[in-house]
Amino acid sequence: MAVAGFEIPALLPVKGCQLGATFADIKGVKPAKVVRDDVVVLRFAPGSSVAGVFTKNAFCAAPVTLCREYLGGAVEAFVINAGNANACTGDQGLSHAKQTCQAAADIAGVKPHQIMPFSTGVIGEPLPVSRLTTALPKAWETLSEDNWLRAARGIMTTDTRPKGVSKTLIIDGKTVTITGISKGAGMIKPNMATMLGYVVTDATIAQPLLQSILSRAADKSFNRITVDGDTSTNDSCMLVATGGSGCAEIASEDDANYPVIAQAITEVLMQLAHAIVADAEGATKFVAINVQQGETSKESLRVAYAVAHSPLVKTALFACDPNWGRIVAAIGYAGVQGLDASKVNVFLGDVQIVANGARAASYTEEAGQKVMDQDRITITIELARGSAEETVWTSDFSHEYVTINAEYRS
Repeated sequence: MAVAGFEIPALLPVKGCQLGATFADIKGVKPAKVVRDDVVVLRFAPGSSVAGVFTKNAFCAAPVTLCREYLGGAVEAFVINAGNANACTGDQGLSHAKQTCQAAADIAGVKPHQIMPFSTGVIGEPLPVSRLTTALPKAWETLSEDNWLRAARGIMTTDTRPKGVSKTLIIDGKTVTITGISKGAGMIKPNMATMLGYVVTDATIAQPLLQSILSRAADKSFNRITVDGDTSTNDSCMLVATGGSGCAEIASEDDANYPVIAQAITEVLMQLAHAIVADAEGATKFVAINVQQGETSKESLRVAYAVAHSPLVKTALFACDPNWGRIVAAIGYAGVQGLDASKVNVFLGDVQIVANGARAASYTEEAGQKVMDQDRITITIELARGSAEETVWTSDFSHEYVTINAEYRS
């Protein structure tokens, strides 16, 4: 189940980036399960700039540890496996991640620290590294600039559909392409990234500036989505600039082309983030929670997340039940010091349900029901405390969410 309207569009090749995929049986497929690619490789032109943001979960996975260490160096390839997170696996997990890098480096003819490993899947199980390394040559054989869709499918776990987007723009008379893919459906409240996201452009961007662009873009996109309030051990979002378009290097924010490329990259990350929410485990609703008139951005986010994480709000959304009392209750316990409830306004879509802390005189159950029956809903909250505004995107909780997570390891 997934919210309609977020299907993957045609994905454009990016000069200087090739992708490959194969099946390695990382999870251990049962006969009744569908066999699909679970190892993906991205290969970049030498000299590409690489930026990354990662989970802040203290139990970060072994691949995240290595990626943080290798970031800033001359990275030439990513190796991604689905089906096993290689998280909470101790020294053995770190050794397996390093073995993955060594095996890929041997194939590519580079150093192990020029390979970044990524994993997603079940936490706490040893990575079947021999299956992964044995499959790597097959993945390398499939390398192609046109393999974005296959790669998007290969990194999926509980996702019901691949997620990706492409965008083009003109810089210095050259056509610049940005293509990105992501995966994620559950354990989504990213902290500096999403579960896995990869965006590549053939623009030429200096690494320090690329890192700045990614950090800001992730904060506006992946750091504003939540499905269940759980931050993964493996969250990683990577941005690569290959320089394949031949445009002049963008090295500082003073460059006239900086705002253009930064905005385009942000838009790509935003679309990928929204696609994750729309494909949330068991989701039937895509919900924007817009908090206005907050005293600070932090305060506005606190209220937005309180509403987004409320199981009672999320189950009411699934039931299409305009039980707005659950929304105001979440606003009230969000922890906003000195909140004057008598000044708060709340809207469901364009229907005002709360005016100055009480049920709006104009509100009718029929009007609220009409909004709740939609699969895309905006909840607007006015705090009457200042000018700060933030939006968080989330989903509902359905029976299927429970089923998926109850049966995840079976």
